[in-house]
Amino acid sequence: MIRWNADQTALRQGIGRWCEALSAGDIERDAEGVFPQDQWKLIQESGILGLPFDERWGGLGQSLLTTMYVLEELGRGCRDGGLNFSVATHMVSSGVPLQRFGSQELKQRYLPGICSGETIGAHAITETESGSDALAMRTTATREHDDFVLRGSKSFVSNGPVAGLFVVYARTHPDGGPFGITAFAVERDTPGLVIGEPVAKMGLRTSPLSELHFDDCRIPASAVIGRVGSGFLVLDHVMKWEILCSFIINTGQMRYRLDRCVEYAKERIQFGKPIGSYQSVSNKIVDMRIGLDTARKWLYDTAARLMDGENVTTDIAVSKLLASESNLASALAAVQIFGGSGYLTEYGLEKDLRDAVAGPIYSGTSEIQRNRIASMLGL
Repeated sequence: MIRWNADQTALRQGIGRWCEALSAGDIERDAEGVFPQDQWKLIQESGILGLPFDERWGGLGQSLLTTMYVLEELGRGCRDGGLNFSVATHMVSSGVPLQRFGSQELKQRYLPGICSGETIGAHAITETESGSDALAMRTTATREHDDFVLRGSKSFVSNGPVAGLFVVYARTHPDGGPFGITAFAVERDTPGLVIGEPVAKMGLRTSPLSELHFDDCRIPASAVIGRVGSGFLVLDHVMKWEILCSFIINTGQMRYRLDRCVEYAKERIQFGKPIGSYQSVSNKIVDMRIGLDTARKWLYDTAARLMDGENVTTDIAVSKLLASESNLASALAAVQIFGGSGYLTEYGLEKDLRDAVAGPIYSGTSEIQRNRIASMLGL
């Protein structure tokens, strides 16, 4: 069991004070499906974007565990699930690989903007044809003198329409397998980079999504993050952070949803009794609590093991499965507990459900996670 100290608690309480303003108008913004620029400015002012980054770049120098602890409170307090998702994507997709693998030049150039939020980050991994099979990517980066030339396209790029910096994964060796992929830092205004229009989607609507197209997009060799051929190593590190940070936000959302359902089940009277007195309702709420506690334990325990340098391949997969599927089950249960009201937009619960549907898909589908666990069992 983790014992949080006074500094960690103060950071968590600090972001909590911003959440009412961050949540204002969330239902209307979801309906419009646009990135909340005003709320992003509040996120910048809160300082949360600098949590895991060194102080020399304008960050707060906090550990992975502390970062997760604060992000969990963001999930509990901020009702804009898309905004929360964009925060995690920005922090993890660009800042984390640059701090861990970037050259001094790349860190100096980009990390201050990432920490302040002036430069919004995104990463470009997925391609329409390859989907979850990242090693089958077709986007190429060809060395030409002191440059690399990117050719191809990426899909499902979260933050794509608003990002100023992309971490792009491309194939630099046709037969290199995992060692044939390289990560690059690509600026928004680079000639040859074409950013598609925002794509409408089911949930997380305030977190904009687009395609990227690389038409002889020329970037300097100094834009390589890590070494040529080390992109899979970079991606593996990023995906661990992405799962831990994105889904700890979901547990905060699950906590808020649980508390709301408990309160409603005590107040809502049907057939002369509070609906919480009926086993069919109380059991749903108990399952919500169990799912929340189990997901939190796996996420925090896995983060602690990762910080200790242990192999967490299986733990990451289990954590992602539990958190994403428990969040989806929790959101559906909340709609059912609130009945007809839960189906109405004004209560925000149907929005939570639409947001939660994405969890078992992004960051490696549930099927991929189960396959990974089976493989680690020797099956």
